Amino acid sequence: MKVSLKNIIVPSIPLAVLSVGFCFVLWMSAFFGERFTSISTQSSYLVQVMQSLFSPNTLISYLLSFSFNLLNAYLLAQLNNKFTLIRTRTFLPILIFLLLTGTWNNTHIVNGSHIALTLFILSLFYFFDMNRNVKGAEQSFMGSFLLSLASLLINPLLFLIPVCWIGFIMFQSFSLRTFLASIFGAISPWLLYIAAYFIFQSNFDFNTLLLSNLIVRIDITAFSIPKIIYFAMLVIVMIINLVGMYSNAHGDAIHTRIKLNFLVLLQIAILVITSIYILQIASFLPIIALVYSILVSHSFTLKQNKFYGYVFIIFFSLNIFFVISKYFIS
Repeated sequence: MKVSLKNIIVPSIPLAVLSVGFCFVLWMSAFFGERFTSISTQSSYLVQVMQSLFSPNTLISYLLSFSFNLLNAYLLAQLNNKFTLIRTRTFLPILIFLLLTGTWNNTHIVNGSHIALTLFILSLFYFFDMNRNVKGAEQSFMGSFLLSLASLLINPLLFLIPVCWIGFIMFQSFSLRTFLASIFGAISPWLLYIAAYFIFQSNFDFNTLLLSNLIVRIDITAFSIPKIIYFAMLVIVMIINLVGMYSNAHGDAIHTRIKLNFLVLLQIAILVITSIYILQIASFLPIIALVYSILVSHSFTLKQNKFYGYVFIIFFSLNIFFVISKYFIS
């Protein structure tokens, strides 16, 4: 049987709208099916304020989160187009990103995390623009500044700053100028935040920001069997697509390969941070979904053969079955 993803990779406008609509139905199915989720108390004061303004598991919260999600999907498309992360036109990063976030119920109520993801994407625009530019102090400052702003909402994202310094080396743009610019960009939002927090909250404790919700041991028994199988299958799909991406790397420009390698490094770093701050896993899921969607879309788009066609069908069906399984397992 011939399997072709061409109509999905470059869909017509009606099919693209239908695909986004389908992901919206997935998103809202959790609300109307009353498959609500709970979120742990966040260490970020800003997130606590947002949670007080928009109560989780309400219709307004779901619609607002999906609106932010659409904005991030649009920014994802612009990021891919500007830096040719995938060297041909494709709709798959948007579809996979919306599919994953629609499937993961925890992402439906973390409005602060979607805003943090917007800042994270904007920071990537600046970091990717630093390629072979040791004088790119402005890009270094703004990228670190935006990522640091995101860390005000998800505090452990601050640990991604050193990962970005490794990225500077990969981009051949590391210099004393870019390094210092990154440091000043990273500390600027926190200096303002700490100053404001100290004025309004006299019992400010900086240690609690990064030590709260820290877990050094993962209890796998806390996850149900379907979740373990589902996420294990997602890892397998990722590995298959990474193998395909690197086997086809000769067709990419050198600067594209470097950016893809940086994204792989970022994904690993985010997963490590998530495993340490496991109680805040819902906060990290939108970022994980975004990087995942770029990396797996590369092979799905460029290696149009039966094997990857079947892998995509399995991946798509896996998410649908996972959504359905929630109604049978408490």
